[in-house]
Amino acid sequence: MSDIRQETAEAAPAQDEVLTPEFVEAVLGAVEAGDHDGLVAALEPLHEADIADLLEQISKPEREALVRVWGKALDGAVLSELEEGVRDEVVAALSDDVLAAAVQDLETDDVVYLAEDMEAPEQERILRALDEADRAAVEQSLKYGEDSAGRLMQREVVVAPEHWTVGDAIDFMRAEEWLPESFYDIIIVDPHMHPVGMVALGRLMGAGRKVRLKELMDEDFRTIRADQPQEDVAYLFNKYHLTSAPVVDADGRLVGVITIDDAMEALDEEAEEDILRLAGVGDEELSDGVFAIARARFVWLAINLGTAIVSATVISQFTDTIRAFVALAVLMPIVASMGGNAGTQALTVTVRAIATRSLGSSNVGRFVRREVLVGFCNGIAFACLIGLIAGLFFQDVRLGAVIAVAMVGNMVVAGFAGALVPIGLEKLGVDPALASATFVTTTTDVFGFFAFLGLATLLLA
Repeated sequence: MSDIRQETAEAAPAQDEVLTPEFVEAVLGAVEAGDHDGLVAALEPLHEADIADLLEQISKPEREALVRVWGKALDGAVLSELEEGVRDEVVAALSDDVLAAAVQDLETDDVVYLAEDMEAPEQERILRALDEADRAAVEQSLKYGEDSAGRLMQREVVVAPEHWTVGDAIDFMRAEEWLPESFYDIIIVDPHMHPVGMVALGRLMGAGRKVRLKELMDEDFRTIRADQPQEDVAYLFNKYHLTSAPVVDADGRLVGVITIDDAMEALDEEAEEDILRLAGVGDEELSDGVFAIARARFVWLAINLGTAIVSATVISQFTDTIRAFVALAVLMPIVASMGGNAGTQALTVTVRAIATRSLGSSNVGRFVRREVLVGFCNGIAFACLIGLIAGLFFQDVRLGAVIAVAMVGNMVVAGFAGALVPIGLEKLGVDPALASATFVTTTTDVFGFFAFLGLATLLLA
């Protein structure tokens, strides 16, 4: 046993090289030998996020063996860092007493994050592990809508009345054991628990003990409603550079607080979701199985097949022209590809502008015109290039002119569709990141093929 502890200690990774193959092998060696002390010694220097990465990288049997050997020393913070699928497996593998020890020290927002996506039986196991006060707080948070501020907030809030002095506040915080692990402000409330101001800890510690909190508090602060979506929370924190914000109910009473770490996590989730949806991919995780991923991707691939059939139908209307001029079949993919790429560029910029709320009714017209003009300018440039290449290669000036004109038209349509489609979907209440790519690609393909082959029929026949 001592040899394994020495091996894991020697293999413990430095800050800049976490989870080296040697370290992972040493950890799994301690697990295989059932060396609890050696495993604890190896994992102790790691951040909980790194331990979560380790659990996600190893196989399910190795994962179950690791948490079994780790036992009650398991850090509950690791559970909140795990991917959903892996987290469910780990929680299922824990005994009730180990689970209780793991969640006891977590703040309520972390417990909510841990329990919200679980099935009812596993969620009940989490709740049973909490003391009565924490359980009530978590159950109340779970009543709020999914991805809302109420789910994101932590219930442990440091509050004080206006008449308190700095000394009163400091003495209060020193005497209480329930204080959050990290917080940045004291929220000043009236007798009805309505927030009236905030005092930053830095300002509090720089003032004399007899100074009243009312003299220090910042009255220009922002509250967040518990039913607001988390994307609004991320937007407010990012725009106004907040470090924390009180969360209030429908009557304006304080019910929790959101801190910068939770807001940035929400911002990261929203950005990741948009990126995945732009590619027609759902909420996939590395731990998901082949069948689950294939089934999730199938829907959008089927939709893409349908749009491809629409494009093929357009092409089928010009079979005689293609048969007479085989060069058209060679050049068609160029027109479609350039239009699709230009549309994707405009689409990406538009979705980002919508997500950051930079695009509003006052500038939407100017934005669309800009994208159309960008498409026109690039269309002219590439039309000259491809028109010259096609004309020289196929020894046909008319063919060069046909693809040049089609290129300009399709690039203009790409800019127009790439900007207008996501804006239109957003107005209709449809997530523009989810459906825009399919519509934009279909538009550029259909118009590109129709313009190219139609012009060819008119000018070359």
